[in-house]
Amino acid sequence: MNHILVAITGASGSIYGLRLVEELLRGERRVTLLVTRAGMEVLRYETGLEWRGTTSERQALMRDYFGGSERLLHYDEGDLFAPVASGSSAPDAMVVAPCSMGSAARMAAGISDNLVERVADVVLKERRDLILVPRETPFNQMHLENLLRLARAGAHILPAMPAFYHRPQSLGDLIDFVVGKILDSLRIEHQLFERWGEG
Repeated sequence: MNHILVAITGASGSIYGLRLVEELLRGERRVTLLVTRAGMEVLRYETGLEWRGTTSERQALMRDYFGGSERLLHYDEGDLFAPVASGSSAPDAMVVAPCSMGSAARMAAGISDNLVERVADVVLKERRDLILVPRETPFNQMHLENLLRLARAGAHILPAMPAFYHRPQSLGDLIDFVVGKILDSLRIEHQLFERWGEG
């Protein structure tokens, strides 16, 4: 997989998306990063990052954060004319980390009010990998039904549920476990956690 789209929506857990982008760029993948308006607010609250300004200014700030990589692209969530909105230019895979329950509900209903939802629709129709990382607890019945509907449509549902069998020593170890599971689902090799039976 050469082109992965990562979306950060307005649920807690924006660090998962950031850490995933970091690993993908380290592996020399091309990454498109989309952040919804609510995602930007959560990102600012949780990390202190201020990615404001025009689309090109935000892209410059993002590239600077990730070490200046020119393999990182960014589009505004309202830009439904972005190349990734078309099946002919769809990414190889899309990961929504974190995925808010509102975003999941709109995706499950086939609503494409913003670029994140449109690309999810495109990725599903093109039968490419769509990985959703919900960060919500507890789930209510509507959450579960929406996630099931998405799973039946072909999405991978990968909740942000870190394990403890690898004996994590830090918050970073817990984050890396979830990001490693995302990379596993993308069939991308990594060394982010010790697998069961390897120790």
